[in-house]
Amino acid sequence: MVAVRAVDIPGAAHLVLADRGVVRHLDPAEAMFAAMLTGWDRQQASRLLAASTRKQRADSVGRFARFVGSYPWQWTPADVEEWTTELRGGRAHSTIRGYQNDVALFCSFITDARYGWADRCEQELGTHPVQVFHEWNTARHTSDYGARPEVRPFTRSELQEFFDFADEQVDQARRLNRKGWLAAFRDATLFKVAYAWGLRRREVAMLDVTDFTRNAAAPQFGRYGMCNVRYGKAVKGSPPRRRNVLTTMGWAVDVLTEYVEDIRGLYAPGKRTALWPTERGGRISVASINIRFAEYRSAAGLPPELHPHCLRHSYVTHLIEDGFDPFFVQQQVGHAWGSTTALYTGVSSDFKNTMLRRALGPALGKEGHG
Repeated sequence: MVAVRAVDIPGAAHLVLADRGVVRHLDPAEAMFAAMLTGWDRQQASRLLAASTRKQRADSVGRFARFVGSYPWQWTPADVEEWTTELRGGRAHSTIRGYQNDVALFCSFITDARYGWADRCEQELGTHPVQVFHEWNTARHTSDYGARPEVRPFTRSELQEFFDFADEQVDQARRLNRKGWLAAFRDATLFKVAYAWGLRRREVAMLDVTDFTRNAAAPQFGRYGMCNVRYGKAVKGSPPRRRNVLTTMGWAVDVLTEYVEDIRGLYAPGKRTALWPTERGGRISVASINIRFAEYRSAAGLPPELHPHCLRHSYVTHLIEDGFDPFFVQQQVGHAWGSTTALYTGVSSDFKNTMLRRALGPALGKEGHG
């Protein structure tokens, strides 16, 4: 077997450890671990991975190291199994898989001969790290959609109840001359926009007024014919993905027009373009969206499994039920694979029965007769 020599690439051991000069560390093992993490961060940065992604991965490695109480060159597959057992308490399958993937990537880095960490570890500590995350001791990725099975879209009646309740909070605050009516109006509109354009929480929170533009193919929607999403879900540390979402629900245009023309200006945003400003001049946060949604859901007596992302599920489901082409819906929500869109869909039994009758009708000689 031909030996692979460490080369001058970002993250290589001889480049990171060279920064230490001739300093002798009181704890060589701790210093080696810290150097490995530094090298890994440099290697990921050279691949243009976002700082937030690199931090999240480093946090996962630190979490695992604290749990097992040892250094990477001492880790074993049994440690992985024990850690996974500990993680299972209340965490989603996808979350556990994400933690495991982070630490597995770190192990792949420090065992890659091109970076020289295993050789350097052998020289200084008399041992070397190995990959301890394998297919047989990690969570399998068996589905494009890893959320808990109880998560589902709103039914149409539930959605109407939620929106009606949000509107009632605005009317009630106005009648009582309460200060919070402005924020209630803003949030009610935000929830409707999230549903009507199928947006994730961060996507809707980061919208600017200028993100809505005309669509020549749908002039009836005016300046709100298209939503330009600039902060779509990133993939593997890449920058946020962008997409254009065509307007499909005319009622939402009326709601958004009223908010922009009559309500948003009361926040005195000045030259700031945030669509959902706060009283302090900032932009609404994802945490604020979560809190307001939970308050309304509970007060309206809706099931606890519903959360803001269910508005996006509902958008997909209702478009499919209304006869939109599945590929169009896939493009609208920015899914790379149609299978992911299908997993978001929770079409009603009425819709399924209609499709069944339509399919069986010609074979039986009568459309819709079973």
